[in-house]
Amino acid sequence: MLTTSRQARDLLSRISGLVSHRSKPAATLVPVPVPVSPPAPVEELLNRRLEDSLSIPVCSEQGDPDCIQAQDRGQFLARQERWDELSRQICEADQTRAAARCGLPLADLIAYGARADVVNATEHALTEDQDACSRTLIRGLMAFEALRAENRHDPYLTALVALAHIDIGWAWRGAEGHDAAPQANQRRCAAHFDRAAALLDPLVNVCRDSPFLKAAHCALFAGRAAGAQRVADEFGVLIDLAPGNHRHMRTLGTHMLPRWSGSYAALELEARRTASRTAETWGAGGYTWVYFDAIAIDDQACARVDTRFFLDGLKDIVKANPSQEMINLLAAYCTVSLRKSLGQTLQADLPRLKIAEAANWLIRDHLTELHPLVWAHAAEGFDNSARIRSVNRFAARGHAGALAAIAGQFREEIEGGQKIAFTDRGLQFSLA
Repeated sequence: MLTTSRQARDLLSRISGLVSHRSKPAATLVPVPVPVSPPAPVEELLNRRLEDSLSIPVCSEQGDPDCIQAQDRGQFLARQERWDELSRQICEADQTRAAARCGLPLADLIAYGARADVVNATEHALTEDQDACSRTLIRGLMAFEALRAENRHDPYLTALVALAHIDIGWAWRGAEGHDAAPQANQRRCAAHFDRAAALLDPLVNVCRDSPFLKAAHCALFAGRAAGAQRVADEFGVLIDLAPGNHRHMRTLGTHMLPRWSGSYAALELEARRTASRTAETWGAGGYTWVYFDAIAIDDQACARVDTRFFLDGLKDIVKANPSQEMINLLAAYCTVSLRKSLGQTLQADLPRLKIAEAANWLIRDHLTELHPLVWAHAAEGFDNSARIRSVNRFAARGHAGALAAIAGQFREEIEGGQKIAFTDRGLQFSLA
């Protein structure tokens, strides 16, 4: 008598369910030859089948074209040493509040491109474990400092140099694999933040009407201690200047955690204050943005969040900005970022799972295209200091992770023999 394992019977049952929408009598099954090579694990086979049943357009793996163009423009002007024009373009974008389709301010993007060569050279030197005194680590900054000395009355070029110091400070903070002791890395990080502060502190009065300069000033809080009230007040001014930029609210939330400058009570207070402050732009979304990153990295913050308020804010965010960049961000957050911390504490797991359920309506009702880089960053916890050696490989990981996460939302339909296509007119289901 022929006997089969339970695993084999389960696999045959699933395969037969895909062949026909109705199960057939066992007597009609045709024996399948056993393959010569060992079969793939059952779970891997099922995951691959789920993803193969999806059809979804993929946005450029390089990211938002507006972002790329703005960064390239800044990099070109810096390489050509056309500093006056660079300063003018950053200023114009700042004053007009110009933004890319993804919502990022063009002033920030132009400035990022302008300092990219200097920062990337330093990060590459750190990756190669070059000596801390190597001229490769300081050559670019020395040139930037000379630029600033020649244009000391230009606040935008001064801020550009300060932001380069902040970026390199972050690089030193994350240089765990460097030969130097971690304490030495932290001292070098602090030195760069101190230099940035020396450059930016005289610009306090100029910051009042400039989101770009104010954001640069607030970036200093990542490298030097400050009281919760001061941090909240400074970010409050920045949010008032640029209420449409959710990144400032997210950063405020992380700074309000006890591990930074605040407390859980301060986090809740600032989330509600921000929701009130930005109600015209985001509805209840201000509360969600302040808690967005905080609950992904802190169990106690997650255990304390007002889940209903957070989910109401999530819906208001989609109403305010239904772009595919935003939908991908929120869906990746719910399916990837939040689930990375599951299993730590029950009090945090319950809110996380409740919020993660929003992925169902985000994907089914609003997703029409895939943005791989957004999903890749979600898998890294939106860590700005994460080093990306290859954008293509990074995007490919994001693409694969996104398909797996999205397919999981349609497991029942796919295992029932259906294929799912994402279109501008909504989801389309068909039999495989």
